[in-house]
Amino acid sequence: MKSRSSRVLLILALGAASLAGAQTPSHRPDAGMHSGFEGMDAGPYSDADAARFLAQATFGPTLDGIAHLRSVGYQAWLNEQFALPASTQIPYLDWVENLPPLPIGNDSVTDDTRIEAWTINALGTPDPSRGMAAPADQLRQRVAFALSEIFVVSNKNGTLAYQPWALASWYDTLAANAFGNYRALLKDATLHPAMGIYLTHMQNQKADTTHNIRPDENYAREVLQLFSIGLVKLAEDGTPLLNGGQPIPTYGQAGVRGFAAVLTGWNWNNTGCGPNTYECCNENNYSNCGRYGYNLPSWKLPMQPIEAFHDNTSTKQLLDYAGVALPAGVLAAGGNASQELDAALDNIFHHPNVGPFIGRRLIQRLVTSNPSPAYVQRVASTFNDNGSGVRGDLKATVRAILLDPEARFGQWMYPSLFGKLREPLLKNTQLWRAMSATTETGRIETLNPYPPIEDWYGQGPLRSQSVFNFFQPDYRNSGEISNLGLASPEFQILSDITAVSTNNRLFSLSFCWYSDGSSCWTNDHGAALYLDTARDAGLAASNPSALLDRYSLLFMSGQMSPFMHQVLLTRLNAITGGNRGRQRVQHALYLILNSPEYSIQK
Repeated sequence: MKSRSSRVLLILALGAASLAGAQTPSHRPDAGMHSGFEGMDAGPYSDADAARFLAQATFGPTLDGIAHLRSVGYQAWLNEQFALPASTQIPYLDWVENLPPLPIGNDSVTDDTRIEAWTINALGTPDPSRGMAAPADQLRQRVAFALSEIFVVSNKNGTLAYQPWALASWYDTLAANAFGNYRALLKDATLHPAMGIYLTHMQNQKADTTHNIRPDENYAREVLQLFSIGLVKLAEDGTPLLNGGQPIPTYGQAGVRGFAAVLTGWNWNNTGCGPNTYECCNENNYSNCGRYGYNLPSWKLPMQPIEAFHDNTSTKQLLDYAGVALPAGVLAAGGNASQELDAALDNIFHHPNVGPFIGRRLIQRLVTSNPSPAYVQRVASTFNDNGSGVRGDLKATVRAILLDPEARFGQWMYPSLFGKLREPLLKNTQLWRAMSATTETGRIETLNPYPPIEDWYGQGPLRSQSVFNFFQPDYRNSGEISNLGLASPEFQILSDITAVSTNNRLFSLSFCWYSDGSSCWTNDHGAALYLDTARDAGLAASNPSALLDRYSLLFMSGQMSPFMHQVLLTRLNAITGGNRGRQRVQHALYLILNSPEYSIQK
């Protein structure tokens, strides 16, 4: 049987042969110079390899980022990123809150201010709240965004829509845990007040049949279905285990009720509770206490237990699986709220589904929609044991995802199956980063003069319409994709409306927000985000073919087909006149960003 490297080289040789014999430019990327002999984690061996890795591990490649990765290599780059402190959002909101009033415009802290902080961290632009230091923790921010699409909290909740500090704190929690342990993430997510409000387990009460009170099952259900193990039992490679040809459920209604009973008695943290807020939460004031004031400490602190409302008298059915620490998955009565929560989270954490379930979700968010079972198994194996006997190490899991042979060479191994539709939001971040977009002051008002982000293309950080994210991981677009049994998650938000509105936004960004002083739009306080079109205008004027090579690298990891290159070159050569440099840049950007070849991240 051929080795993996041999199979890769065979595919490349066939691709090169087909190009050599073609009479017209090929619609396939040129594979002729690619090599698969070297170790997967020892590269990158070309700028294209570096750009492709950065497209998976960051919010988009930059010229400097490609050069740096080439100079240090994958392993050293990952170690650098793992060592960087998290760039957070709470300090930015605090900084804006304390600024002098603006002479023009609305300067109050809203959820749009949180989006501003997110954008600075995602793009790595100079942060005015930190003396114009540029956030550098790209990998952590990219993984945090991936986690935000698994552990979903959203401002679409009527309460959270007016609590930017709560949502910023939630995102900062994901960033803090991105390279930590999944067990710690699970507990921090469970006890965060934003999640407590969003999935309604805050102020959950033990059963009281006299008053028709039953524990809320919302979070109990979703923590199992969406955040940890899924609906059916899985092999380590992520394929469903079967009994009589049918998938085996991971839990039933008794399990949901058991976890709901465990989650009783948790309420607002009383830190900062005082005369200017609602009364403190205690056993005499449980469901009527509240923390709905503006920027209160309790929005950013873990919930606290109030034992009088915790069910410590009933046994609770949890998850029953081979090797479970609890006999038959039953939690005995008598523990306090904290003890029982820890026991229940341990029960989830050690379930054999967690590795393949979370591993596949992260692979889908970073690399490809349809990872092979072998890829999932390798990642799940690392999640189960990082090599030092530690389970749930997310740093090791992320490393395994990005350095897997399928991640690095999947576009050649499975050319018809590998890749993912680029999320609209990530198209924007890639454009801004590739074109070194900046503002005059460091402030970023990405929404002015636009309507809110999701009104343009169905996405915004922590702005999902439901707990199921913007799109479901197993969504299958109708037609060939569905007939082949493949997943195409991002296609779920590629509607007639978003297909047009995304293109319109990319047109506006390409043609109206540029750096030479004659942009279509200005901002009254230096917060407009402009593309640095001047950087490439000279190259575009003198050598448009070289410009296309640069953009193939930055936007398509060097995978632009000869056919696409020729079509674009013909168009750019037709643009003449004194401003041809800038205009060629703008046309190239718009046409590339809306092309089918670019839209699929390979």
